[in-house]
Amino acid sequence: MSTSRRLYRSRSHRLLAGVCGGLAEFFGLKPTLVRLGFVVFGLVGVGEVVYLLLWLIVPKAPR
Repeated sequence: MSTSRRLYRSRSHRLLAGVCGGLAEFFGLKPTLVRLGFVVFGLVGVGEVVYLLLWLIVPKAPR
């Protein structure tokens, strides 16, 4: 039996596209912490690019 986990964009913890909520569910964190991390990386200039790439690459969670 396979116990592999997949990364999905969250349907329940989403504000914009569900990327931060999906990452939080995958790593077992609170979505607010992941969002704050993206804000910090956004101030450096990397967060926006990473978020947009994940939005395009990571599929939505199945219903």
